[in-house]
Amino acid sequence: MWRLKVADGGNNPYIYSTNNFVGRQTWEFDPDYGIPEERAEVEAARENFWKNRYQVPASSDLLWRMQFLREKNFKQTIPQVKVGDDEKIKKETAIIAMRRGAHFFSALQASDGHWPAENAGPLFFLPPMVFCLYITGHLDTIFPGEFRKEILRYLYCHQNEDGGWGLHMEGHSIMFCTTLNYICMRILGEGRDGGKDNACTRGRKWIRDHGGVTFIPSWGKTWLSILGLFDWSGCNPMPPEKLCSYIRVVYMPMSYLYGKRFVGPITPLVLELREELFLQPYSEINWKKVRHLCAKEDLYYPHPLIQDLIWDILYICTEPLLTGWPFKNLRQKALEVMMKHIHYEDENSRYITIGCVEKVLCMLACWVEDPNGDYFKKHLARIPDFIWVGEDGIKMQSFGSQAWDTSFSLQALLACNITNEIGATLKKGHEFIKESQVKDNPSGDFKSMHRHISKGAWTFSDQDHGWQVSDCTAEGLKCCLLFSMMPPEIVGVKMEPERLFDSVNILLSLQCKDGGLAAWEPAGALKWLEMLNPVEFVGDVVIEHETVECTASAIQALVLFKKLYPEHRKREVDNFIKNATKYIEDVQMPDGSWYGSWGVCFTYASWFALAGLAAAGKAYPNCLAIRRGVEFLLNSQTDDGGWGESYLSCPSKKYTPLEGNRSNLVHTGWALMGLISSGQAERDPTPLQRAAKLLINSQTEDGDFPQQEVTGVFNKNCMLHYAAYRNIFPLWALAEYVRWVPMP
Repeated sequence: MWRLKVADGGNNPYIYSTNNFVGRQTWEFDPDYGIPEERAEVEAARENFWKNRYQVPASSDLLWRMQFLREKNFKQTIPQVKVGDDEKIKKETAIIAMRRGAHFFSALQASDGHWPAENAGPLFFLPPMVFCLYITGHLDTIFPGEFRKEILRYLYCHQNEDGGWGLHMEGHSIMFCTTLNYICMRILGEGRDGGKDNACTRGRKWIRDHGGVTFIPSWGKTWLSILGLFDWSGCNPMPPEKLCSYIRVVYMPMSYLYGKRFVGPITPLVLELREELFLQPYSEINWKKVRHLCAKEDLYYPHPLIQDLIWDILYICTEPLLTGWPFKNLRQKALEVMMKHIHYEDENSRYITIGCVEKVLCMLACWVEDPNGDYFKKHLARIPDFIWVGEDGIKMQSFGSQAWDTSFSLQALLACNITNEIGATLKKGHEFIKESQVKDNPSGDFKSMHRHISKGAWTFSDQDHGWQVSDCTAEGLKCCLLFSMMPPEIVGVKMEPERLFDSVNILLSLQCKDGGLAAWEPAGALKWLEMLNPVEFVGDVVIEHETVECTASAIQALVLFKKLYPEHRKREVDNFIKNATKYIEDVQMPDGSWYGSWGVCFTYASWFALAGLAAAGKAYPNCLAIRRGVEFLLNSQTDDGGWGESYLSCPSKKYTPLEGNRSNLVHTGWALMGLISSGQAERDPTPLQRAAKLLINSQTEDGDFPQQEVTGVFNKNCMLHYAAYRNIFPLWALAEYVRWVPMP
């Protein structure tokens, strides 16, 4: 059976940590682990997922939950409650439902204080890792039999009915992911017509029916060129001499591999795939003519004419110069500089890198530079950090959401106001948050390496990751401030003021001229640079963009900080809150909503915006933005009292309800909290009562909530599954309901 290990560095001499691996989560397969009843439970979960995979594509993340609940011998002792159709919610009923949820969720806390969870969903994350290990000869070592079995299970579970694979688990089939997952199956040992339910035959048919792989988008062309299934002359240039802007974190290793024109071993399987994936003989393809091809199913951001013109100039004029004498030395120098930057990023993230897309490319670049070098070995040692096992198989994490999920989990539990029942859980969580704060800036002359300050920040995952994120920092700071107001004998020693000040410094440094905050670094580059986005299937990748969520999180954190430390950088904090509040008001949509960049979508951002405005002192009577935001939420409430928004809102930038106007419990939690923060309970509590009734009646017998649609997003078009959200936000919303809404 599979088993999740926490805060375990193992015995690998090539792995190291800044905080003794707090937050690290890795999986191991132990053939002797588990009794027959437990193994049967896992198999039943797998079978249930397979039967319902088209209705609920997101896994319920059951394997580690089963493990933790068994290890802690958790039994729900608080009786389940329901509210009748014509019955009003009694305070006792709401409190019972809240306590049940809190006790269940507390049992899922890991030994180091964080809440593990899947953070995956895009279907282009995993195949490149398999490709890299295949090319470097480490596939059998890193992914032995049981790993391969579970990787294939994941590919089968998320193949669409038409035979293709989507950009993410709920998406329509596209050439990019169908090709990558088809090749992945073949590398893992499936024959040309192998795979469960004829997976390979169906996948290949989809590819060929849609024009063959010459229509794969640019990232796909890059990986196929690396594998020897495409010619580099069929790719648009990625010159290392020209690299600029935030997108560097992916394009650094990609441009290195392009500059080297690296091609992996041409194995018999590669030769077979050349025959299977193209509609014409491989030797007859005119590579120059396929550079701009992209299947219409993949095309979210069509290249503007000016971008194609730039690619053509680079392709026709610049590349021949840089690959021939006397400029060849310039190319070699650029490659050396590129590797210097790659090694710097690797070392400062403990070889986790900024995320899974870059991880694989950096690892391969290190192997190309030196197959036997320590850089590559250090990368191999961090692969387990990205592997996650669910009832739907092995998937690749974005890079983990440990700090993000835990900061929300703790705020939800604190809102329950039952410290006497869950004090130990809160104390462990507090310790995790303190241990996860980044203690230093990136090493050396980090500004010359195009890095921002990070001391005092929180990352999305764990301290070792090292990359500051604005809203993760704000939520981590909020947690520490809340705990600082509680008895230390219950929740532990509060964080030192100097470390709180470091966090404030990070937030102040990230605010942009318009008052908003982006996620990673200060925004400020020229907006028109986004026209140069080379990635056809996502948007907003070239420069940093301010978001409502990051801005609202920072407002709430700094308002709370100001109450506790009113004199610390008073003028700067006041100006920050004022300008951030104006930003939120300025970017409100015509229908009263706000666009969400990290969650689905207008519901998510509207919760943040309303909470941020309220924290800044705005109120329904004196703030038009709050009144319009409330109107949007009330108008989008469903017949059963909940809220449910389709992920299609994200790419279309237009509010789209779920099919059949059904509700989603996470969306319902967001909307309920947004309305409560606006003072809805004082105006008309009826919409709140209807939403709370839905949450109470949806709770399962053990205190859990059912998994529904994917709720996260990035770059407008790619969905991300936050498996912990189904517990965090219904629980948090019920806690806020108990606190603020009058009940008999």
